Amino acid sequence: MISRLKWRLHGYNRFHFYLFETPFRTAKPYSSSRSRKFIGHSKLKIIVCIRRVPDTATRIKIAPDNRSIEMSDVEYVINPYEEYALEQGVQLKEKHGGEVTVLTLGPEKSTPMIQKALALGADNAIHLKSNNFPDDPSAIARALAAELKNHQFDVLLFGKKGVDDDNHQVGEMVSELLGIPCATQVVKLEIADGKAFGTREVEGGSITVEISLPAAFTGEKDLTVPRYASLRELVAARKKLITIKEPQPFPALLETVSIQYPPPRPQGRIIGKGVEAVPELIKVLHEEAKVI
Repeated sequence: MISRLKWRLHGYNRFHFYLFETPFRTAKPYSSSRSRKFIGHSKLKIIVCIRRVPDTATRIKIAPDNRSIEMSDVEYVINPYEEYALEQGVQLKEKHGGEVTVLTLGPEKSTPMIQKALALGADNAIHLKSNNFPDDPSAIARALAAELKNHQFDVLLFGKKGVDDDNHQVGEMVSELLGIPCATQVVKLEIADGKAFGTREVEGGSITVEISLPAAFTGEKDLTVPRYASLRELVAARKKLITIKEPQPFPALLETVSIQYPPPRPQGRIIGKGVEAVPELIKVLHEEAKVI
């Protein structure tokens, strides 16, 4: 697979080069019999993978086993990065026509998140329901890929990471398992002439990646501004189809050994006042903090 990259540096010339992407040798590529040859006037088939995560405003309490968190008082929401991805999928549908399907792997309590995604513009949903699936990026990616191999799609969207574990791996793993190209942390996504153009921000500029479809993308927070669902849309979402399945089982490759609170911050230290304190401050930063 070849993806053409265009590197735009502010104030400099443009550079063109090619990026060769090689899937894992052990990965079974996305079956050509199920893949879609995208045609410019065809309606898009978009799949957005979402997950439930603890609300970032929730105060997390470590369970007595020091390997998990107390779940009783935790409020759950759609992972914020996947809300950006979902909004992008809905905008692509509104512009090009087509269908948005949300796919999630999680327990029964994931249903409110699925219904919210349907209210925000998704047309239907697939719930791989499991109350004890391993919380492991590799196992989750393999289960999602196993389900996705049964579906046709043009655009596969993920958030760049989950705000709970910050693993930043599932989207990339799924694309490799399916044998399709993946552009990560995109802040802009456009579809034209059967190709996708994803823009990533880099230091001093941006990179625009041109990729043939089907392809996967992980969304950054600047990708879109998520909309709010009206009461009417929330009610209408209850009538949309949610297909419930059991995920294929895969073993976890990671084990949580322990969870710890971050160390308490040391108390602040006043060096002095005014310009007279600058020499002493520099000395402390150099000799004690060792940051300069």
